[in-house]
Amino acid sequence: MLYYKTKLGKLLKGDFFEIYRNYLRRYYKGKFNLIITSPPFPLNKKKEYGNLDGNNYLKWFESLAPIFSDLLADDGSLVIEIGNSWEKNRPVQSLLHLESLFKLINYKEANLRLIQEFIVYNPSRLPSPAQWVTVKRIRVIDSYTHVWWIAKTDYPKADNRKVLRPYSKSMKKLLEKKKYNSGKRPSEHNIGEKSFLKDNGGSISHNFFELEALEKDREVRLPHNVLSFSNSSSNDFFLKKCRELNIKPHPARMHPGVVAFFTDFLTDKGDLVLDPFAGSNTTGYVAEKLGRRWIACEIMDEYVEQSKIRFLDPFLNTKLVEVEKNGI
Repeated sequence: MLYYKTKLGKLLKGDFFEIYRNYLRRYYKGKFNLIITSPPFPLNKKKEYGNLDGNNYLKWFESLAPIFSDLLADDGSLVIEIGNSWEKNRPVQSLLHLESLFKLINYKEANLRLIQEFIVYNPSRLPSPAQWVTVKRIRVIDSYTHVWWIAKTDYPKADNRKVLRPYSKSMKKLLEKKKYNSGKRPSEHNIGEKSFLKDNGGSISHNFFELEALEKDREVRLPHNVLSFSNSSSNDFFLKKCRELNIKPHPARMHPGVVAFFTDFLTDKGDLVLDPFAGSNTTGYVAEKLGRRWIACEIMDEYVEQSKIRFLDPFLNTKLVEVEKNGI
């Protein structure tokens, strides 16, 4: 089960449900401050990394509710990234991802609730679904994913001051001049003379992640930690190493900037993070870099192997130790 470990975390190889029953349930009940993952999407075409469709997916997703609830700390957060899906052989978007969310939230014993939804926009995604977008030309590109922030309480631990985004150019000028047009607005909001004169180090983040600019000449104002982890280009360490070793990287990797955002936003240094479907273990890499303890679970041999590449990053300053035994 234990495949490798680092200074702050460990990767457990195997089926997450078995790992939960045999290990996590016994030693980590109520311990995780953050569970963050991108589970297999409900797709019509079977992918190498595994996915289900229809009612099978719905039942599988629902079965996660009591497990996540059991492992989460009382003030912990569950963050799930999931893409859209389409009806088989039809140019109609499926409601399966939404039904999955309702199943998760409506599982009474789990006591979960949706805190807030985020959108991750990625204009670099390939045209999808190809049959309807590039062949028949009757739909547009599906270019975003949903991120659901879920918790067991209405007030999970969170601090948006840790994920501020850079001020706009106009706000920087306002802070410099110390003057603006105060008074009552058409919206009936009354703006005081000093309401916007305090420099808070940045503005409050939005629930929309624009990984690339929507418009060519408009600046992207992502939170600082998202920008620092925005290594989605072909030049980042992981992808460069995969090319050198002739390894095909996991096709549905979570964006490290998104993982970093929620890790900073919802946890403190030393807190415990779990990714039950780790893939190439972006979560473990980000957690290690941000000083969080972590556990990652992955069932597929090839992704477990390639995930080790992340911890060779010289900027990470950690050591990976492989374990040659089956137990913990």
